[in-house]
Amino acid sequence: MATKGNNALLKGIPTTKDAFVVIVTTEWNASIMSKLLSGARKVLNEAEVAFKVITVPGAFELPFAIRAYAEGNSKSADAFIAFGTVIRGDTPHFDYVCKAVTDGVLSLNMTLDVPVVFGVLTVENEQQALERVGGIHGHKGEEAAITALKMIALNRKLRK
Repeated sequence: MATKGNNALLKGIPTTKDAFVVIVTTEWNASIMSKLLSGARKVLNEAEVAFKVITVPGAFELPFAIRAYAEGNSKSADAFIAFGTVIRGDTPHFDYVCKAVTDGVLSLNMTLDVPVVFGVLTVENEQQALERVGGIHGHKGEEAAITALKMIALNRKLRK
């Protein structure tokens, strides 16, 4: 998804009007997060797909919230989207958080019956993040929502 102008992703967006997506987003880097969320909302609203947004403090907490929702809610999700922005700082904290959240999302994809889309920006600076929420690298919020729709359709097809 990180390639510039990933136009192939936009082709063949399936109809999944009866789907339900849970988006888990972070409080950190709120201005970037609002743009990611806005892009996802746009795509899901256009596709007439219902969704719920859950907010957690930071990226490290994303996998926990997804698992907790999957295990504890009567309204089951057809897909999850994990949104976060981790910007490198002066300490190795960036590396630990990026690895933990990546491993957490991978683990969820291996254990849950529904897809978990990785919408976490891992960037060197705020400019790189802005380039990925409507800038020269496209809109990763929109791309994550499209990926969720495609994965819902694929999951349904494989489970028939």
